[in-house]
Amino acid sequence: MTAQLARHDRPAARRATVIPRPRITRAAVLLAIGIGAVSVLALWWNDTNFVTGLDGWLTNAGRITGLECGYGIVVLLALMSRMPLLEREVGTDRLVRWHAIGGRYIVCLVVAHTALITWGYALTAHRSIFGETADLNTQYADVLMATVALGLLLLVGFTSARAARRRLAYETWHYVHLYTYLAVALSFSHQFSTGADFVDLRARVLWSALYIAVALLIIRYRIVEPLLSMRRHQFRVAEVRAESPDTISLYITGRNLAELRAESGQFFRWRFLTRDLWWVASPYSLSAPARPDHLRITVQNAGTHSAQLAQLRPGTRVLAEGPYGSFTGAQRSRDRVLLIAGGVGITPIRALFESLPGRPGDITLVYRASSPVDIILKHEIDEIAAWRGARVHYLVGPRRKGPSDFLSARSISQSLGDIRNWDVYLCGPQSMTSAVRESLRQLRVPARHIHHESFVF
Repeated sequence: MTAQLARHDRPAARRATVIPRPRITRAAVLLAIGIGAVSVLALWWNDTNFVTGLDGWLTNAGRITGLECGYGIVVLLALMSRMPLLEREVGTDRLVRWHAIGGRYIVCLVVAHTALITWGYALTAHRSIFGETADLNTQYADVLMATVALGLLLLVGFTSARAARRRLAYETWHYVHLYTYLAVALSFSHQFSTGADFVDLRARVLWSALYIAVALLIIRYRIVEPLLSMRRHQFRVAEVRAESPDTISLYITGRNLAELRAESGQFFRWRFLTRDLWWVASPYSLSAPARPDHLRITVQNAGTHSAQLAQLRPGTRVLAEGPYGSFTGAQRSRDRVLLIAGGVGITPIRALFESLPGRPGDITLVYRASSPVDIILKHEIDEIAAWRGARVHYLVGPRRKGPSDFLSARSISQSLGDIRNWDVYLCGPQSMTSAVRESLRQLRVPARHIHHESFVF
């Protein structure tokens, strides 16, 4: 198997072509979400006559924030449903950012809803807020369930905060996030039990249809499709190959792999079916163009899960979800292309470096690494560069600040000249991608020509 895979790893004799597909704009998705948020207000308006007194205003403000929270959390789940249209056209990393930003709003809305409703009820009953809170949670089972849901959402929000997230392993963060589904179930019951806006049967039907539709999306694309794909393609680990002291490549074989239509720059969510690894699906990009008989990913040791991958045995069954992501040649609109990679961000860049169409001199790769040992897949990169007449720049050394930084605007301009009419593909740690995007802005590279993917969860 090793010799066979090694032959397939050589640069393909033909340049890959981009698979055409319909486009939707990110602005259209955001517009649809905004229209939905405004439409939700109709539920409140339909059941509201006159609002009088401070207690009335507080209670109705609580109703509005509760409705928007119920709608918003469904939107967040839909963004993470792994629906191929969103994953391909919007881009997974952008969906993750939208999800993270929306999550902060949801936490604020649910806290505001709880405080406003309790305060309004307390004023109406001429009681203290603490006494009203105690009565609501002891006399109404659905309110107690909503309080538990509030606690779960606060827990998820806390673990998603940037300061906390940096200290958490991906596996821990993933496990805590599963509690979101329990919080949604508890809050849904609460909305129908006490929500004045759902007395009308039509409102109940429409609200239920929204939740059911998103639930079906999640079931289909996160459960059913991966299981069908596993049955159809019979993914298995064929080989584990060391690339550096802390980096390995996994070769995954299977049947009918061409049907996946996987493109360079895309990734799969991989679930390795061993006793210790089956429960978490981790996203890893293809580190080489998809071959008819195997796929390859390259993984750096960044935690317990990734470290265990080095111990996988050939024949291990794999459940793969994907392909996902819009970081592909379909975004390209210029002849000249600059590929910039940092650290393990080289994995999708290396695949693009081989497969992006171009004449000699059209493709340039810049690879940033802290030390020579951190450069992975170098022999393949050099072979591809020689084969297709592309340029490669290895920038090795500790990060510098200011104009002397390897990827500052001045350094890029001195090395490459005027790149305003180039497409730029950028992948690496978030700090690096943010700094390079600023450099590109200073070089007056249009934002629509900068395609980036960051490793954030």
